Amino acid sequence: MSATQTSTVQMRRAEARRRRPIGSWLLPLYVTVAFVILLIPIVYTFVFSFNDANRSNISWNGFTLQNWLTVCAQPEVCVAFGNSILVGLVATVIATTLGTMIALALVRYRFRARSSISLLLFLPMATPEVVIGAGLAAQFLTIGVAKGLVTIIIAHTMFCLSFVVVTVRARVLSLDPALEEAGRDLYGSPREVFWRITFPLLLPGIVAAALLSFSLSFDDFIITYFTSGTVQTFPVYIYVAAQRGIPPQANVIASAVFLIAIAATLVFQIVSARRASRLRR
Repeated sequence: MSATQTSTVQMRRAEARRRRPIGSWLLPLYVTVAFVILLIPIVYTFVFSFNDANRSNISWNGFTLQNWLTVCAQPEVCVAFGNSILVGLVATVIATTLGTMIALALVRYRFRARSSISLLLFLPMATPEVVIGAGLAAQFLTIGVAKGLVTIIIAHTMFCLSFVVVTVRARVLSLDPALEEAGRDLYGSPREVFWRITFPLLLPGIVAAALLSFSLSFDDFIITYFTSGTVQTFPVYIYVAAQRGIPPQANVIASAVFLIAIAATLVFQIVSARRASRLRR
């Protein structure tokens, strides 16, 4: 390439850089700033989990690993965390089971009020949580049910059910009916067709719905606050403790949950990538 051609190429590249639209650098900048802002509370929580503090964990007093070694030094932290895990697991199992059956019924069968039921299932997703929480609290008070773990599980199951139905319903709609017809042509009973063909195909959607349901239940504060009574879940405990100072053990549990979620996501991505590479061979 001659010197003239090289100079022409360099001029064209410089002109192309000058003509770059504003969105080519503004969008990456916006994404970076938004990502940093979202990470600031997480970094703060993780750093202050190593703070040498007793009850008030607001100012930095020094580095220590004692908080991670004695997580249950504040027993109420572990009790609240255990309540959140228990409520999340029970509500997830019930909501996922009922939601999967409802999703199958809405897609596969025709019956009266089918459209109305579909509409009603979307209402909890669009209704503010304070309205749901206040309504459930009034309902429990009217029928004379004492607030506690049972009422929290009922409330969480009710608002998680809609998310499960929507997630699993999308998976059911994507299934190819020819696969189930092939199973029936091979003299498979309805039960065998379901467990050997339909359920394995639905499993990714069911797992996704269960994970979403558990995360929503574990993270919920507003509905839980209205229906918990004297029982405290982890978000409720954080809210109450914030008035007098959150102990560093709460930061430890929050950091551990975040790290476990990141590790689980990475493991899932690695397994999926390896499985996809095996299928391409």
